[in-house]
Amino acid sequence: MSVMNAIKLIVFDWDGTLVDSEHRIVTAMQDAIRDAGLPPLPTDTLKNVIGLGLGIAIETLLPDCDRAVHQAVADAYRHHFLAADKHAVSFPDAGPVLKTLADRDYFLGVATGKSRHGLDRDLDETGFKTYFHATRCADETHSKPHPQMLFDVMERVGVEAHETLMIGDTEYDLQMARNAGAASVGVAYGVHEPDRLHRHDPLIILDRLGDLIPFLDRSGHS
Repeated sequence: MSVMNAIKLIVFDWDGTLVDSEHRIVTAMQDAIRDAGLPPLPTDTLKNVIGLGLGIAIETLLPDCDRAVHQAVADAYRHHFLAADKHAVSFPDAGPVLKTLADRDYFLGVATGKSRHGLDRDLDETGFKTYFHATRCADETHSKPHPQMLFDVMERVGVEAHETLMIGDTEYDLQMARNAGAASVGVAYGVHEPDRLHRHDPLIILDRLGDLIPFLDRSGHS
């Protein structure tokens, strides 16, 4: 049996994979760092931590600051990111892909560096909530690339690592999958460049999310 023929559960990263949120995340972090009276950081530096849990991301960005500053930046980030006039915008292929996978009776999950509050709000705004059997957020357990989020989703639906496929746009997603013993697929339209994704042995790197369905069909799993 091929790797893909065994897959029962497909777990998605959220930001940069299903939802086009890179600019929103970077802008919110820039505003939060400014609010703390700190010098601005380059956009590429801020993009590099997308996918990590908020606490780990801020510690990575501001290693010389103390815990109080980290907490102030985190609080300000949440305020800016959840501002009422900003809403989740899914990639055009996301809805049709999720519907097709649901119609094919896959278990679907989310493993994200977002907070539970942020993910629940996005699920409501996108209308995707009904597609997912299990979701896990970084404020509920370890941040990526630790495998615990993926383990939790697998346990919730009752599948094993060899039956699980992780899809994401950052190396943190693919590292998490490998750490969990699961297969992975990268997407090239998100935060990390394909050469970074290739280092973690994904089955394929997709140019667009809609290419996932033809990939599954070619792999004999439909």
